[in-house]
Amino acid sequence: MAKKGEGCVHIMLKSTESDHEYHTIKNKKKNPERIELKKYDPTLRRKVTYRESKSSK
Repeated sequence: MAKKGEGCVHIMLKSTESDHEYHTIKNKKKNPERIELKKYDPTLRRKVTYRESKSSK
């Protein structure tokens, strides 16, 4: 059986238009490329594109 969380890493999603960040987990085995999502930015009060950035950990 596979272990829980095996292949998963913590990542930061950084807004392309402000300094806001989201923290999440992704499976590097299933998605080796960088993630790009549209999410709500509370500082701008609208949806913007968030890109995966390098984590400090």
